[in-house]
Amino acid sequence: MVTEFLKKGFHVTLGATTSVVESLQDSQKREENISQLNLGFDQLSQIWADKGEITETEARKMIDSMATQYGVNANPMSSGSSTAPSATSPSIDPSLQQELKTLTNQLANIRLELTQMGNQDDT
Repeated sequence: MVTEFLKKGFHVTLGATTSVVESLQDSQKREENISQLNLGFDQLSQIWADKGEITETEARKMIDSMATQYGVNANPMSSGSSTAPSATSPSIDPSLQQELKTLTNQLANIRLELTQMGNQDDT
């Protein structure tokens, strides 16, 4: 039960963050997201949770795709060895690499905070 609560909290946070980013990038999405603020908290949190699940799934697919493209084993639990990228593989844009690293750190921090909040609730 606590795990489900933490997972939903993670998805709500991720969905809300995605909505903010969309609002900053697209004026049409901004208007849509602002109009959603009139909804009740339960509806809004469900919208954000759904959006967070989709965002998480898309991010996992993108990372798996990039890992496959560069010959890296994206799933450490799977059997087989990972191979290093060959010299002919294209290089990753440094700004994209830094942005991915920053987003990964932010997600790790959010997950840690949610876990800590869940641990406090269990006491």
